[in-house]
Amino acid sequence: MKKIAVTVAVLALGLAACQAKTEENAAGNEANVENAASEDVNAATTDAGNAADNALDAAGNAIDNAGAAVDNAADAVGNAASNAAN
Repeated sequence: MKKIAVTVAVLALGLAACQAKTEENAAGNEANVENAASEDVNAATTDAGNAADNALDAAGNAIDNAGAAVDNAADAVGNAASNAAN
């Protein structure tokens, strides 16, 4: 009878230990999900920042190119005037 009581007690303790482990795993899984979500947000923020930087760079390049085109046009007009005078 004692063996049966001891066996039942051991099994009960084993089940109790398994239950705690399951709760620990659930908490760990939740933390992993939260960490993954945080990493996704950080990556999206970085990507958005890079896209904004690239757009600003492209706009700056377009303005520089437009300025160069105006300079070239002014030079062409000046050259045309010089050629007409000669």
